[in-house]
Amino acid sequence: MASQQDLDFTYTTIDKIFRLSVGETGDYSGAMYNGDFSLTLEEAQRQKHAFIADSLRVGKGTRILDMGCGWGPFLTFVKGRGANGRGVTLSKGQAEACRANGLEVEIKDCRLITPADYGTFDAVSCIGGMEHFCSVEQYQAGQQDQVYADFFTKLNDLLPVGGRFYMQTMVFGKNMIPFEEISLDAPKDSPSYALALMIAQFPGSWLPYGPEQVIRNAKPYFKLVSQSSGRLDYIETIGQWRKRFRAFNLQKYFLYASLLPKLLTNKPFQDLIAVFRVSPNRVCFQNETMEHYRLVFEKV
Repeated sequence: MASQQDLDFTYTTIDKIFRLSVGETGDYSGAMYNGDFSLTLEEAQRQKHAFIADSLRVGKGTRILDMGCGWGPFLTFVKGRGANGRGVTLSKGQAEACRANGLEVEIKDCRLITPADYGTFDAVSCIGGMEHFCSVEQYQAGQQDQVYADFFTKLNDLLPVGGRFYMQTMVFGKNMIPFEEISLDAPKDSPSYALALMIAQFPGSWLPYGPEQVIRNAKPYFKLVSQSSGRLDYIETIGQWRKRFRAFNLQKYFLYASLLPKLLTNKPFQDLIAVFRVSPNRVCFQNETMEHYRLVFEKV
């Protein structure tokens, strides 16, 4: 799995820049437009949060664990419904920002949580977390299915029978290319380069091969309640993010300038900054080397 160092590289690096661009509890995962792209980014994110909360049957007093909680947007939403939410993340910057905004969040690997840590929950959400569960090295060693199977075994212990789990994740799509073709030396307009840039942006991370791989490994403990694609929604979300990141703010642009020493001396950081010029995940969604799915499970 992506380590704390890996996720700090991606998320803590952009912590203040992200919050200045998208808001203190902004959502760094695909929104839900449902075909209505006249919605603002905030409206589409609220629509997604409502869909998740409804799918998990969240109400007053519901106990929820949000795995990979980011800057706490879903925790903030369920708090408004009177639920008791707890979040975990491996990003120090995200955890500190969440706590500063009154949310109960700890730095912890969500794959290792047991009832001994926090007890059990009525519902669990994982919005974008599974993208980081399996590393490239684990995939190459043939361990990807076992990584997901182990996760669902642990998740099973956290929920009662009938308890629900919501997850959304990027997955490799119908036009995924062989691993050997992925390269930062490939032509800049090629799927090979876009996928290599994705790996550079999210070190320690490798995606599931379609929703089928996730569903198969959940099956011993969970039945699938609903499945939907968010690929087109994510393409629009990324476009809206890029407008926000580029919008002028003196403090934000000072932070951009403060990153220049790293940009000049650190090759991995140069690859990370490259995503501000071209969004590799947007390219991958457009050419369908990647897809995006929302999955709702219920414990049997």
